[in-house]
Amino acid sequence: MIVFPTTIEEALAATGTLRAGGTELQERRRLPGMGGDLVDLRDTAGLDELRFSEGGELRIGAKRRIAEIGGHPEVKAKYPGFAEAVGGLATPQIREVGTMAGNLLQRTRCWYFRAPETGDRCFKRGGNECSARGGDHLYHACFDLGPCVSVHPSTIGMAMLAYDGVIEVASSGPMAVAELYGDGSNPRVDHGLPEGAVVTALVLPPPRTGEHSAYFRAISRARSEWPLVEALARVVVEDGTIAQASVALGGVAPVPLRAPAAEAALLGKAPEPSVLGEAARAATEGAAPLPMTRYKVELVVGTVLEALERAFAREPVELASSNDKLPRPAETSP
Repeated sequence: MIVFPTTIEEALAATGTLRAGGTELQERRRLPGMGGDLVDLRDTAGLDELRFSEGGELRIGAKRRIAEIGGHPEVKAKYPGFAEAVGGLATPQIREVGTMAGNLLQRTRCWYFRAPETGDRCFKRGGNECSARGGDHLYHACFDLGPCVSVHPSTIGMAMLAYDGVIEVASSGPMAVAELYGDGSNPRVDHGLPEGAVVTALVLPPPRTGEHSAYFRAISRARSEWPLVEALARVVVEDGTIAQASVALGGVAPVPLRAPAAEAALLGKAPEPSVLGEAARAATEGAAPLPMTRYKVELVVGTVLEALERAFAREPVELASSNDKLPRPAETSP
């Protein structure tokens, strides 16, 4: 059965699996034990806002399409690294249908989890083993954080982490993205959102004067590929030195990761090539690769360095935010 709630309250009261764009859910429903009723958010009001709040935060409705946010002129101008990450994930077709919150909450892409013949043994499907750890884990974790060695698939989650983003959850209030994903030690979950909860918005803090950001992903083919490693670097320069730095990694662990050693290597220093190289190498601190994922450690260095260099190659963000609802891209195009 499928129900179509028209309000958030109706969605919270309904029983079944939530569906928005459905690009990941529909593929997963073929697996044993993953069918059942659906609560389709197609008609649910209150999930479509896109505006700067009074304090300058960017609020993105949970149901906004990925393609719209990745291509939005004002989002690109004020959050260039975030827009690059959002606009570069998956395929054009998926970005046109997939939603921002849906990308945050998708399930692991591990082939053992997705295979009918092995999935029932997987931690994330109620089993008690990680078949990937002793099997084919070529695209899995190089930061071994717990029993499960799959990598989290959400590029938007990684980007939100770099921006210290927050999600708003109906009935329970705001939740930091870092809290949503946790430390990766729980092998049974891909995120910590309570069952039946509805994400209503994604919130990014106001950009700062002197802020540079960029995103880069290492992939095995030119287009439409999951990243082997991805990184978003966000830095603020004041008086010629780096006053704030955040570096986030994806494709390397069961959760999106911050790289605190890389951030520490940047702070208080001029953005010179030697400093960026040192920070990129520091991003591997804590890596514990599996036999088949040792190559990812060097990819982390190269990916972080590329993201940092791209961030400093562009002009810093211009601050002229508006509290008004942001126009859609078509309304701002010449």
